[in-house]
Amino acid sequence: MTTDTAKAAIDAYLRQHETKGLLRLITCGSVDDGKSTLLGRLLYDTKLLFDDQLTALEGDSRRHGTQNGELDFALLVDGLAAEREQGITIDVAYRFFGTEKRKFIVADCPGHEQYTRNMATGASTADLAVVLVDARKGLLMQTRRHSYICALLGIRHVLLAVNKMDLVGYDPAVFAEIEAGYAELAAQLGIAQVTAIPVSALKGDNVSTRSTALDWYDGPTLLEHLETVAVSRAAQTLGFRLPVQWVCRPDQNFRGYAGQVAAGAIRTGDEVVALPGGARSRIARIVTADGDLDVAQAGDAVTLTLEDERDISRGDVIAGTASPPQVADQFAAHLLWMNDHALLPGRPYWLKIGTRTVSAQVTEIKHKIDVNTQDALAAKRLELNEVGVVNVSLDHAIPFEAYADCHELGGFILIDRQSNATVAAGTLDFALRRADNIHWQHVDVDREARARIKGQHPACLWFTGLSGSGKSTVANLVEKRLHAMGYHTYMLDGDNVRHGLNRDLGFTDEDRVENIRRVAEVARLMTDAGLIVLVSFISPFRSERQMARALFAEGDFHEVFVDTPLAICEQRDPKGLYAKARAGALKNFTGIDSPYEAPEHAELHLHAADTAPDVLAQQVIEELLKDEA
Repeated sequence: MTTDTAKAAIDAYLRQHETKGLLRLITCGSVDDGKSTLLGRLLYDTKLLFDDQLTALEGDSRRHGTQNGELDFALLVDGLAAEREQGITIDVAYRFFGTEKRKFIVADCPGHEQYTRNMATGASTADLAVVLVDARKGLLMQTRRHSYICALLGIRHVLLAVNKMDLVGYDPAVFAEIEAGYAELAAQLGIAQVTAIPVSALKGDNVSTRSTALDWYDGPTLLEHLETVAVSRAAQTLGFRLPVQWVCRPDQNFRGYAGQVAAGAIRTGDEVVALPGGARSRIARIVTADGDLDVAQAGDAVTLTLEDERDISRGDVIAGTASPPQVADQFAAHLLWMNDHALLPGRPYWLKIGTRTVSAQVTEIKHKIDVNTQDALAAKRLELNEVGVVNVSLDHAIPFEAYADCHELGGFILIDRQSNATVAAGTLDFALRRADNIHWQHVDVDREARARIKGQHPACLWFTGLSGSGKSTVANLVEKRLHAMGYHTYMLDGDNVRHGLNRDLGFTDEDRVENIRRVAEVARLMTDAGLIVLVSFISPFRSERQMARALFAEGDFHEVFVDTPLAICEQRDPKGLYAKARAGALKNFTGIDSPYEAPEHAELHLHAADTAPDVLAQQVIEELLKDEA
C-alpha cells in the first residue's frame, strides 16, 4: 500500500468515526446485579483494552476479585480503592467506548440506596437506561427506585438486562416472569420502550455474541440493541430555543450571543424574540469556529448576531417568534433532594436552570413520593434521596419549557446559598396559574413619600440571639429612645407575633423558617410605610436571616447580634424554658436540641454578658444614625 493510499484510508476511517452517532446510557439496578461486570465485559469484548490494562486486570482479579482468580470485569470500572475493597460501586464511573456502528458514553451508577443522588446525576444526561436484574432475585425495591428516577429524568428507553442467567440454568420461565413484571412497572412509570434481554455478564452470554445456552431467545444481543436503538428527544419538535451562555464582544464592531441550541432550528433572516424581556429582531449571522452557517439545529454550539442592537444578557433565551416558550415565576415541579440536611419550605436557595441563576423558594411540599410504590405521602420536609411534588417561587420570571418537552429549559438544580453545594435536582412540570392572576398595582404614594413626611430614613434593625440573651430588652430600650427623639418606629417581638400572625406555627425547623419568612415580609412592608422597624427574634438560621436581608435595599437592613453565652442565658432563664428543655419537656429548643447559627458578618456585635443594656442600646442607635451625623 502506497503512502497516499494509506493516508486516504486513515482519513476515511477517521471521517467515519466523526459522523457516527453517539448514545449516552446509564447502567443501574440493585446491589450486586452485575452492572460493573457488564460494562467491563463490553469493554473487553469490543477490544478496547490495552495490554497493560489486561495485565493490571489480571493482577487486580487475583488480589480483589470475586471469581476465584478468573478475570473480574467489574474491576475495570470500579476505580476507587474503596470500591475495590468493598466490592461495590460508590461513585458514578463514566466510560467511553465505540464500535463500527456507534459511539457510547456510559455512566456506571451505584446500586446502594444512599447513593441515589449519584445515580440521578448519571441519569440526567442519558438517552437510555440499562436496568440490570439478578435472575435469582427478580425485581427488587432498588430496581423500582432506579426505574422511577430514570422516568422522572425523562429516560423513555430501557434495556432490561436479566443477568446471571447461568445461575438459574438459563431457564426461560424465569426470564419471562421478570420481563412481564417489569413491563407492568414500566407502564405505571410511563416508560414507553422496554427491550428485555437474557444475559450472563460474567460468561459473556448474549452480551456481544449470541449464546447457544440461550437458544430459546431470538432477539438481539445487548450490544446489537445498543448499536441500533433509535432514541429521540421531544425537544426536536419544539421551535427554536437558545439559552444565552455568553455575550461575545471582542471589539466595538461585533456583538454576538453564544450558546448551544437547545431545541429547533434557525436560519439567517429568521425573526427571533429574546425572553424574558421580549425584544425582537432578526438573525444576521450564525457564527461558528468553522465559519458561518445558514442554519443551526439542536445541539449546535453557535454565536448569533442580530440585525438590531438589543439588550440581551447571559441567561436570556433567544427563541423563534412562531412558538416562543412561556415566561413565569411560579411553578409546580418534581424535586429529588440530595442533601444530608432536610429541605425546609420557605428557605431561600439559588435555582440554576439553563444558563440563568435566580433566587428561589420551595413554597409548598404538596406531597412526597414513595419511589418504591409511587404512592403519594403527606410531608412537611424532604430528607436525603426523597422525591417530592412541590411548588417553587422565583424572584424573577424566567422563560421555560416543561421538562418532558425540553430538558435544557425544564431541568434545574437548587444550590445552598451559604455553602454553594448542590442540594437538589428538579424538573419543571407547569407554571402555576396564580402567577397569571397576580400583578403589581401602581401606587402614587411610595416609600420615599411616606418617609419624607416622617422626616426619617426607613430601616430594619434585626436583633438575633439566644433566648434570654437580652435582645428584646435592648430592642425595647432602643425603641423608647428613638420615640423620644421623634422617630416613627414599630417593634416586632417573637413572642408577641406568635399570639397572632404566627399562632399556627410550632418550633420545628420548618415552622421556624416560615416564622421568619412571614416576619421579614411584614418588616419590609413596615419600612415601605416609612417606619424604622425593630425585629427581635431568635432567628437561629443564617439562611433565613440572609433571606430577610435580601428583601431590603442596601444599607436598610442592620443585623444586630446580641451575643450572650448559653450558660448565662440558662442562668437568667426568665421564662423557665431552658429548665423545661433540659428536662425533656420542651422539644426543638434553640441552644439545647436545636442549633443556633451565629451571624458571621453582623453590622453590630453586642457583647451582652458584660455590658449594661442601656449602653448596648446607645450602640445600636449610633449604628442606625451614623449616616445622618
